[in-house]
Amino acid sequence: MSNSNPTRGQLERTLGQRLQALYRDRIGQRPERVTCQFFDEKVAIVLEQIVTPLERFFLESNHQNFAQQIRSEIESTLKAEIIELIEEIAETTVICLLTDTKLDCNCSGIIAVLQKIPSVRDPGSIPKLRRERPPEQAE
Repeated sequence: MSNSNPTRGQLERTLGQRLQALYRDRIGQRPERVTCQFFDEKVAIVLEQIVTPLERFFLESNHQNFAQQIRSEIESTLKAEIIELIEEIAETTVICLLTDTKLDCNCSGIIAVLQKIPSVRDPGSIPKLRRERPPEQAE
């Protein structure tokens, strides 16, 4: 009988691809690269090359605060969809979602705290996975 669970790598790739599609569909520009890493009951995500032409225009016009305000609105508007996407792919509830963007670095970071570790075919591949300690051997 084969295990139908995806591998950790498959989950991470699927999440990255779906996030790129979400950004493309919702704001008209997808991040150039998305890196996802599950560890314990968390997933860390880095989105690179995320600055939109409008944000770039305001940054170059010396209106950094306005560009950051636009990015904050984008993140706030997409938050529920990002949570829904993570929950669908990881098949668990997102307890907390943290986001931040550095427009001068052209990247965003997302950390999602999950209710439980995603069910994967290769659970030992999830870094920092808490493993049950073997019972102490009697002497």
